[in-house]
Amino acid sequence: MSPKDRRRAAERALPMVDLTDLNENCNHEAIKTLCIRAQTEFGPVGAVCIWPRFVAHAHKLLAHTGIPIATVVNFPGGNQSIEMTMIETATAIADGADEIDLVMPYQALKAGQDEVVQDMFTAVRDVSSKKALLKVIIEAGELGEDSLIRKASDMAIDAGADFIKTSTGKVPINATPAFAEIMIQAIADSGKNVGFKPAGGIKSTEDTSTYLAIADRIMGPQWANNETFRFGASSVLDDLLSALRGGNAIKSDGY
Repeated sequence: MSPKDRRRAAERALPMVDLTDLNENCNHEAIKTLCIRAQTEFGPVGAVCIWPRFVAHAHKLLAHTGIPIATVVNFPGGNQSIEMTMIETATAIADGADEIDLVMPYQALKAGQDEVVQDMFTAVRDVSSKKALLKVIIEAGELGEDSLIRKASDMAIDAGADFIKTSTGKVPINATPAFAEIMIQAIADSGKNVGFKPAGGIKSTEDTSTYLAIADRIMGPQWANNETFRFGASSVLDDLLSALRGGNAIKSDGY
C-alpha cells in the first residue's frame, strides 16, 4: 500500500476505532492515558471501550469531547447469570456508558440452548433500550462453524442488536475476514439498520482496509461509517496515526 493509499485508508478508519483497554491490570491512570489518546490531532476515535468499573472515571475525563464510552458485560466468558448481567448493564449506563458490548452466551448456543441466548438478549435489550447502543459479541472464533456464526448473527439481529461484533479479543481466534463475510452478509440479508464490529487482531492500516473492502462489497461503498462500523482495537491507532503523518507501518503486538 502506497503512503498516499495508507493515508486515505487511515483517514477513513480512524473515526471508526473503538479504542480499547480491557487488560486485566488496567487502572485509572491507564484509562486517563486511553482517553487522551482518543483525542488525536486528526480528530476523535469512534469510542473508548473499557471495563465497567472505569466508566464513571472515563465519563468525567471525556466530558464535552463527544467521544462515546463503550463497556463490556457478561465478559469475557459469556456465562454470567442474566440477573448479574442486567445489574452490570444498568450500573454502567448510570455511570455514563453510551454503548454496551454484551457477550452472548455462546456456550449455550453451541449446546443447542437457544432459549438461554434469547433470554439474555431480551433482558439486556430491555435494560439498555433508548439509553445505550447494544453491541452483541458472538465470539465467532469459539463458535467455529459457519452455520453457527450465521445463526448467532441472525439471533442477535432479530433480538434488536444495534451492532454485531466478532469477538472479545480474549480467545485464540478473534476477528477474521471470513467471519466478517458471514456477519456482514447476515446484516445485508436482514434489511435492518445494524452495524458491524470486528475486534481482536486488527493491528494495521492495511487490516482496516481489508475489512472495509468487505463491507463496501456487500453493503455498498457508502454504508460503512462510525455509526455502522467499528474496529475493536488498541494497537491499530498508532499505525493509523503514522499513516496520517506519512510514516511507515508500525508493528504491534497489542489487542
